[in-house]
Amino acid sequence: MDHKAIFQTIAHDFDAVNSTILQQLASNVPMVEKIAQHIISSGGKRMRPTLVLLSAGLTGGISTAHQELATVIEFLHTATLLHDDVVDVSDMRRGRPTANTNWGNAPSVLVGDFLYARSFELLVKIGNLPVMERLASTTRLIAEGEVMQLMNVKNPDTSEQQYMTVITGKTAILFQASAETAAILSGCSSAQTRAMAQYGLNLGLAFQLIDDLLDYSGDSATLGKNIGDDLAEGKPTLPLIHAMAQGTDAEIKLIRHAIRKGGLSQMADILQILQRTKALAYVEAKAIGHAELAAASLADFPASDYHRALSALTTLAVKRST
Repeated sequence: MDHKAIFQTIAHDFDAVNSTILQQLASNVPMVEKIAQHIISSGGKRMRPTLVLLSAGLTGGISTAHQELATVIEFLHTATLLHDDVVDVSDMRRGRPTANTNWGNAPSVLVGDFLYARSFELLVKIGNLPVMERLASTTRLIAEGEVMQLMNVKNPDTSEQQYMTVITGKTAILFQASAETAAILSGCSSAQTRAMAQYGLNLGLAFQLIDDLLDYSGDSATLGKNIGDDLAEGKPTLPLIHAMAQGTDAEIKLIRHAIRKGGLSQMADILQILQRTKALAYVEAKAIGHAELAAASLADFPASDYHRALSALTTLAVKRST
């Protein structure tokens, strides 16, 4: 089951989500609409709202409230992207100039805030207190994860455990909330809700691990972003952490210097070290492990097109080039 087939499972409901997105982007300030539409329409996979709809289908059926929830999740994610691009001084995302490149940092941050506010307004409309509580804590955890990542920049002593804590907060926690809140809205039992939460968490971890791997093995044109961005920014992601754990003294010294300095002047040497220490294979195996845990979380749910699509997502999360 490929991405197109997965999407067809929820195509009708996704049309409704897109309509809600366009309605909620309305603003009396033209620049707000222009910037928000720029990033919303930039061709992302819409993984998180897709996850909401598929999880809803699996756990009882997709309601209007689920469609609104999918919009909330997309807005929360988009707000973090706007803020991230400012923090990371990124100039390209999904093959297009970032909002901060086109309009500047201040408008990008403020439109991110606008999207957060729209999310909260929609949550009030949905009117489910446990969902509101879960997404409020999720938003806080995402912010904490981003701050932790910022603290680790140019720190070659970052451990694998610290790295996993960061990617849990900045990425996997929103995947988890997408599946979990859909189950809550469906009125699932606590056991079913926990299973969906575990599915989302492990899917998100697998997704981010592959994202960090592709920064050293992907293609700029395919990825829609610059290869080596993590190294250029001095981010100690798992490929580098594992390479330092397995490398020679000279290799460790080179990687530590590259992380502290940032930039891409030593990229060729770094790539050779990653190959020799099998760091990329290690990261891929770890991602596959989390994908398998995600798939296992679906074991007690009945077979359906939604079940098959969610299972397929765990494979696509690790077998991708973008």
